[in-house]
Amino acid sequence: MNFNQFNLDSRLLAGIAKAGYSQPTPIQEAAIPVALTGNDLIGTAQTGTGKTAAFVLPILHKLLNGPRNQTRALIVTPTRELAEQIYDNIRILGAGLRLRSATVNGGVGPAPQIKALRDGAEIIVACPGRLLDLIDQRHARLERVEVLVLDEADRMFDMGFLPDVCKLLKFVPA
Repeated sequence: MNFNQFNLDSRLLAGIAKAGYSQPTPIQEAAIPVALTGNDLIGTAQTGTGKTAAFVLPILHKLLNGPRNQTRALIVTPTRELAEQIYDNIRILGAGLRLRSATVNGGVGPAPQIKALRDGAEIIVACPGRLLDLIDQRHARLERVEVLVLDEADRMFDMGFLPDVCKLLKFVPA
């Protein structure tokens, strides 16, 4: 199998090549077709097997059509480091697509994150605590989210984020 068989937008193929993927890994081969149909899925695989691309590519493909300047995809992750890694993958895979993304996490000043939310970044990669803070301050709006990813959900819950994730789910459409 190769990436052409997923019928992804042709502009994504350049990002795939830039990321160094020549053919899909097993998690990508299994997850991408399901995600492209819009169905829910749970995926597990070892570190370094391309899990991030397995959910980022379908998100980028979906967001190419539809409204802009509003949060349409939310990726929730337990740590700032993981949020930055996912954000870097989005930038590489989505280079040239003119979709905006941003990270929302603690440990850094909130001003650039608030600006990205106000400017309408289509993809937000967030840690639960900071995102809830920005929702409470009315800087973040999630009612137009079309895709929700709970990355490293098991780890997030082990770290005590289950209550925060449950609160976040109240702000996104069913």
